[in-house]
Amino acid sequence: MARSNDRAPRHADLHKPIRLLDEADIPALLAQHKDPLILVLDGVQDPHNLGACLRTADCAGCAFVVTTRKNSSPVNDTVRKVAVGAAEHMPIVQANNLRNALVKLKDGGVWIAGTSDHKTSQSLYTAKLTGPLAIVMGAEGDGIRHLTAETCDFLVRIPMLGAVPCLNVSVSAGVCLFEAVRQRGHR
Repeated sequence: MARSNDRAPRHADLHKPIRLLDEADIPALLAQHKDPLILVLDGVQDPHNLGACLRTADCAGCAFVVTTRKNSSPVNDTVRKVAVGAAEHMPIVQANNLRNALVKLKDGGVWIAGTSDHKTSQSLYTAKLTGPLAIVMGAEGDGIRHLTAETCDFLVRIPMLGAVPCLNVSVSAGVCLFEAVRQRGHR
């Protein structure tokens, strides 16, 4: 259900500074949260998808979002408009090396759940998504990269019941993040 104040960002919002960080900032970000929920985007290239993912991450109470500096959409005006203010409020880590960023998260006590339809993936609805957790979403079409999947602690999949084999990355992010929110007792 959409909030009653769901609106496009004011023109002035598009000129507020954005917190673009790098993987060296991850330990300080983690220190600010007891059981952070983090969204990691592995090469999301469409600015509309990136904006929608940022918006969803903000609505789900994510501590921050990690994306890749290369092979990802930049945080441009389109992203900011679609994010409806989330780009200005959500810390965004642009990792030079996603594997290194995931290792920093692990070193900080965060479990890494990758999304994949691999045969070893467990259902999203049976996976434990509480405690410090990062959920990794892959790029449009390709999903998460092989090295990224190997770095994850476990893999989850959203059960697909129809003829279409996958969801849009921003929709998948919403399903996964809000299942974590549900498991954490936020109703």
